Amino acid sequence: MIPRDIENKEAVLNFLKTKTERPVSLKEISEATGFLKRENRTLKRILQSLVQSGDIFKTRYGLYGPVEKMNLVTGYFEAHRDGYGFVIPDKPGERDLFVPPRKTSAAMSGDRVIVRVESAAKREGSIIKILERAQKKVIGTFYREGDIFFVKPKNRKIPFGILISPGNRAGAKDGNNVVVELTSYPTAIKPPEGKVLKILSDVSEPVHEIDMIIEEHSLSRKFPSAVLAEVRELSGELTLRKRTDCRDILTVTIDGETAKDFDDAVSISKTDDGYALLVHIADVGHYVPWDSAVDLEARRRGTSVYFPGSVIPMLPEKLSNDLCSLVPKQDRPTFTVELHFDKGGEIIRKDFYPSVINSNERMTYTSVKKILVDKDREERARYGYLLASFELMEALCYILRDKRIKRGSLDFDLPEPEVLLDIQGRPEAIVRAERNLAHMMIEEFMIAANEAVASHLEKLELPSIYRVHEKPDPHKLEELKPIFNSFGLQIKRVDANTFQTVLKKIRGKVEEALLNVLLLRSLKQAKYSTDNTGHFGLASESYTHFTSPIRRYPDLVVHRILRDSLLKGNLSKERLGYLEKLLPEIAASSSKTERTADEAEREIVNAMRVWFMKDKVGEEYPGIVSNISSSGMRIQLKDFFVEGFLHVSSMPDDYYRFDEKSYRLTGRRRKKSFAVGKEVKVRVERVDIETREIVLGLV
Repeated sequence: MIPRDIENKEAVLNFLKTKTERPVSLKEISEATGFLKRENRTLKRILQSLVQSGDIFKTRYGLYGPVEKMNLVTGYFEAHRDGYGFVIPDKPGERDLFVPPRKTSAAMSGDRVIVRVESAAKREGSIIKILERAQKKVIGTFYREGDIFFVKPKNRKIPFGILISPGNRAGAKDGNNVVVELTSYPTAIKPPEGKVLKILSDVSEPVHEIDMIIEEHSLSRKFPSAVLAEVRELSGELTLRKRTDCRDILTVTIDGETAKDFDDAVSISKTDDGYALLVHIADVGHYVPWDSAVDLEARRRGTSVYFPGSVIPMLPEKLSNDLCSLVPKQDRPTFTVELHFDKGGEIIRKDFYPSVINSNERMTYTSVKKILVDKDREERARYGYLLASFELMEALCYILRDKRIKRGSLDFDLPEPEVLLDIQGRPEAIVRAERNLAHMMIEEFMIAANEAVASHLEKLELPSIYRVHEKPDPHKLEELKPIFNSFGLQIKRVDANTFQTVLKKIRGKVEEALLNVLLLRSLKQAKYSTDNTGHFGLASESYTHFTSPIRRYPDLVVHRILRDSLLKGNLSKERLGYLEKLLPEIAASSSKTERTADEAEREIVNAMRVWFMKDKVGEEYPGIVSNISSSGMRIQLKDFFVEGFLHVSSMPDDYYRFDEKSYRLTGRRRKKSFAVGKEVKVRVERVDIETREIVLGLV
C-alpha cells in the first residue's frame, strides 16, 4: 500500500497543476483536496515540502502555484568567474537560461535554484529563490587587513571573499591555506561568513594540492564504522541456487594495467545465425541489500572518483577489489546479459539471469592490442587458447560499431591526458592516453548490454533509472556556424545532423581537436532520469547504466530492479510505489555526485599539469595553436600533452586583432596571422601553481 502522505502530496500537486488558473491560498487547497481543518498542519508540511523540492512556488502574499504556470524554472546554477552564470533546467528538453551578474541573487555554483524567465527569446532570467546550497566548505587563503579577517577562495567561480569573525579563526595566520565552513551564505547586500575548520599545510608537493581538492569537494576517503562493520561480516561463500553456472564457459576481463575493480567480463561464441555474446557483470547486489549501511553510504557517494595513482571508491576495498571484483581463477557471482546477434548485428534474442563465473584471464587493453593489431608472436603464443575468442570479438565489434555510427551515434575522438607518477607521487610525464581496438571492443559490448537492459525494463513498464542525453540547443549550434565556415566546412543549415557531417569532414585534420571540443560544449551533459528521453550522443532510444555497479550507484539500482522483475515477476503495488518515490531522488543525487567527481578529477589533472611544468620556466618548445580568442591563443605543446596560454600582450611584434569570420589573430601592421593548427615555437614564461595556469610567450 502506498503511504498516505505520498498520496496526499500527489493529490495536492495534481490539483495545483491541473485545476488552478491562478495562485491559490491554503484554505482553497484544503477545501479542494478534502483536508479537514484539523489536518492543516499536515497540509502545510506537504506544501512546504513541495516548495522546497521546487515543484511549486509560494508568493510573497502566501499563495501557491506550480512553477511552470508562473513562468519559473527550477535547475542547477553554473557560475562563471566573471559573475554571470547559467541555469541548467531540471526538465528535459528545456534550453539553459543565462543569468546576468546582477541577477544571480548571490547563488553559488552548483546551487539548485528557481529562476524567473524574463526574456523567452534570449533565454535570460533572474534567480528568485535558492532551493539547495551545494557548497558547505570552501578552500582558500586566509588574509588579515587591519581588524578584518577574510578568506579568498581558490575556486575562481566564487567571486567574493568569506568574512571570518575573530573567534572563528582557529589560530589561522595571514597567508595560511584553510578549510572554511560556511556559516551564512551571501546575499545581494552582504558577503558570506564562515569559520575556519582546518589549517592546511603549505602546498609544497602535488599530494598537498590533491588533498585540498578532495577536501573542497567533500570527498570521503574513509568509510563510517557501521559500513566497515557490515563488510567485515561478509564472506565469499557462494551457492548455485537460482544461478546459472557459467564457470565452464571461456571468459575474460579486459581492463587497464592499474585497474583492480573488475566490473565486467565477456564470453563469445559463433552461432549459425551470427554471434552469441555473454556480458557478465559483478553482482554487487548479492552483497549489498537495499538500505543497508553499505548501500546508504554508496548512495551518498554516488560514484568512485579516480585520479592519478589513486581512487576514492564507492564501496569499501573488500567489496570493490575482492568479493565483487571478477578476478581470474575465482568463482564470482555475476548478472549475465546474453545477447544473440545475426550477421548484421541485429539482436535476435536476449536473456538476463543471475550467474556464477570463473574468469580464465585478467587481460589488459595493451595485451589484447598486441594480439589483434600488432600480431605479436609472443603474446599470441601465450594466449593461444583465447585467440579464436578475441578474433570473434573483433569481428562483432566492427559490426556493432558500424551499425551504431550509421544510426547517428556520435564518435568523438578526444584525446585524454594520462598522468604518470614517479615513486614520490610527483608527475614525471603527461602523455596522450591510448585508445585502441581493445577499448573499442569493450565499449561496444557494454553499450549493447546497457541498451538491452534498458529496453527490457521499459517494455515491462517498470520504474527505472535511465541514462539520458538531450538533443543540442539549436541556438548554441547556430553560434558555431561562423566557426565551421571559417574552417571551410560551409555548413548552411545547423541542426542535430550537423554533428555527423562535421565529425566526418574534420577526421584527421589539424583543427579536429578544437572543433570536437566546441561541438561537445554545445551538447548538454548526460544525466540520470526516471523519464526516458533517449540518448542523443549514442543515438539510442533506450539507454541505462548497468555495467559498472562496483563504481556507479545507478548501475546497482538497475541490477536490483532487473533481479526483482526476473525472480518475482510482477512487483507489488507497495514496491512500485516505493520505487516511484525513491528513484527520482537517486537519479538527481547520482547526477550531482557525478558532476562533483568529474570536476574534482579535472581539477586534479590540471594541477598535475602545472606541477609538471613548474621547473620548466624559460625552456622553449614547439607547439600547435589549439584555440584562439580575442585575448590570445591556447597552445598545445608537442613534447608533452600539456596546454598553455599565450596572451596577445606577449606578441610584441605587432598589434593583433581577432577576426571572428576567419577565426584567426592578424597583425594590423605586418598582417602576420595565426590560425588553429599553425605551428609555433613558445617559451614557458610563468607557471602559477595558485591559479593553475601555464603562461607562454612567443619565441
